[in-house]
Amino acid sequence: MRKLALISFLGLTLCASTALTACGSVDRLASIGAAPNQSGIENPTMKPGYKPVSMPMPTPKSEERLANSLWTGGSRKTFFEDQRADNVGDILTVTINIKDDANLKNETTRDRTAGEDTTAPSVLGFEGYLGKAFPDGVNPAQLLDLQTTSQHKGTGEIKREEEVNLKVAAIVSQILPNGNLVIEGRQEVRVNFENRVLQLSGIIRPEDINIDNTISYEKVAEARISYGGKGQMTDVQQPRYGQQVLDVLSPF
Repeated sequence: MRKLALISFLGLTLCASTALTACGSVDRLASIGAAPNQSGIENPTMKPGYKPVSMPMPTPKSEERLANSLWTGGSRKTFFEDQRADNVGDILTVTINIKDDANLKNETTRDRTAGEDTTAPSVLGFEGYLGKAFPDGVNPAQLLDLQTTSQHKGTGEIKREEEVNLKVAAIVSQILPNGNLVIEGRQEVRVNFENRVLQLSGIIRPEDINIDNTISYEKVAEARISYGGKGQMTDVQQPRYGQQVLDVLSPF
């Protein structure tokens, strides 16, 4: 009965996959010789699953427009003001140019030989009792003879080479009491069925920001940089869950 149920399940799965493949094939046959269709322009707030963006923002300031002024009260910065990020909600670009090359090689050798030879021909007359304790006989002149030999040899080698060249826009999320800025940045790029994710966070000094509103990653304190992927290719490169569980639990 169980075997019949399994065969039925496999049959239904095969039929469903065949139906989906057939639908896809029909669509592809209908578009032979035609350019790929492009989606129309739509209101993004009307799309399913839309959620408004909420980011750290500075406290709003109410300013009045002065008479005969070229700038309104709502102008964020004037023409002659520094355009670099300096407030909560401002955006700056972090350039990441990592090129690490490390080559470590260690070798350790240790040898040790020890020997102990102890004799007790006479111990306050108690040697006579040894014959009673050991009926087969005992020679007090050869009570203890120890020899040990230890040898250890270890070799280790580490060779690593990494290179990452990226740029990511980060937003100022907090201003610390000493004036330093806390930044957070995230970038996602999806190509086919693979999503590449770049995350960055850290603390910077406003004076380290370049005139073009960029900063290099080595000037980011407490930097946390993560670059990886999610998708079919990443799943294939990872061992299966069962194998990972066995690697954790197996003592051998």
